[in-house]
Amino acid sequence: DESNGNPIEDSLVQLRCHFTWELLVEDTEMPDLENRILDEIEFLDTKYNAGIHNLLAYVQHLKGQTQEALGSLKEAEDLIQQEHGDRSAVRSLVTWGNYAWLYHHMGRLAQAQTYLDRVANTCEKFAAPSCYRLDCPQMDCEEGWALLKCGGKNYERAKACFEKALAAEPENPEFSTGYAITIYRLDGFNKATQVSDASCLQPLKEAIRLNPEDAYIKALLALKLQDVGQEAEGEKYVEEALTNMSSQTYVFRYAAKFYRRKGALDKALQLLKRALQATPSSAFLHHQMGLCYKARMIQIKRAANWQPRGRDRDNVHRLVHLAICEIQKTLMLRPTFELAYVELAYMYAEIGQHTKAEDAFQKVLHMKNINDHLQQEIHYCYGHFQELHKISVDKAITHYLKGLKIRSISRTREKILSALEKLAKRHIHQNVRVVESFSILGLIHRLKGEVSEALVCYEKALRLAADSNTMV
Repeated sequence: DESNGNPIEDSLVQLRCHFTWELLVEDTEMPDLENRILDEIEFLDTKYNAGIHNLLAYVQHLKGQTQEALGSLKEAEDLIQQEHGDRSAVRSLVTWGNYAWLYHHMGRLAQAQTYLDRVANTCEKFAAPSCYRLDCPQMDCEEGWALLKCGGKNYERAKACFEKALAAEPENPEFSTGYAITIYRLDGFNKATQVSDASCLQPLKEAIRLNPEDAYIKALLALKLQDVGQEAEGEKYVEEALTNMSSQTYVFRYAAKFYRRKGALDKALQLLKRALQATPSSAFLHHQMGLCYKARMIQIKRAANWQPRGRDRDNVHRLVHLAICEIQKTLMLRPTFELAYVELAYMYAEIGQHTKAEDAFQKVLHMKNINDHLQQEIHYCYGHFQELHKISVDKAITHYLKGLKIRSISRTREKILSALEKLAKRHIHQNVRVVESFSILGLIHRLKGEVSEALVCYEKALRLAADSNTMV
């Protein structure tokens, strides 16, 4: 058993379970993942509970909590028996696979082999081509849920799993729910930089057709309708979800987000505070609280024509400090929440604490494994911070250009082009950095496909540079 040709290990790697799915979770993300799993177990009313206990067991194993992991697998096993009875064998394959891996890590090889044998017997019963691997839509669904819970880097793979499951059983309510949530998450994951589309509207509506009592899905559909300009229809779904006692803590989260974006900040804050009473360790909720305080601060500044005085100025400072407090709590709970660092930096800058703002930006600028769209947004925000607060025009231009190097067609790209164009034209008008500014305008025209305008700008830059050299 200790040789390289270890027969147990050769069998284990064939299993479909959390130990073989290559779930991408960084160590710093683990506490937030565990909090979200525990919140789901306690507060999300769903018929699909076994999978989340399996995932909890895997997280507990990673933390070295072996006995707790065994207890979570027992919970999963009991739930499968309750929910599926005589048809529980296929549903148990993931749990048995996790048991086998866990006992292997504990050095209890006889018990690991017992669970391998259970998997093998079930695979043989269903005439699977592999002794330890059964390809079926239920297994695809289990893998999809695990990937979905483990964050954005896993969403595309989760989508593929649910698509495969739905291809086999298009009317399955669980597969439909998983697919709809995944498409919604993917859309939200990219929305900061991409033009939002309505691709997840139909999957969400289909999931509600198959799960008419699922208030959580209705809340997600409401947000998506709001995204695409159908806020009135979205509010009907929010109100419907709020009248349902199912999954209320989750519904409060998304209803609060809906009302925040609508501008009904008192209602949003009320819902968030109710949700926080149940789940005080939710990074999502603290972030939404911070965004509400920021939105209220902007309302006051706008009403005061951006020059608040007296009590208004005091309220602005109070709200900024409240926002900072909530975003700091967010980052304590979820240190890899990239855009929360940007929000924190902006709040510090709002009250003139530029050193703290710079520190927040540096943390996110040095983070690894950030997708292109998000990197582009971060470079734009940092450039805007440098320019707006007159700290360094050079840094502003450098980071705008870094954002443009990321070749993503996005809203952020348009914002960068607009910011650079205004900056360059202002410098030309002020007769400073003129050669550089015409070069930048040439680049902007070229990226927009305006070749003749680009050539004119480049020629002006070259001529001015030549004149400057002649004078020297």
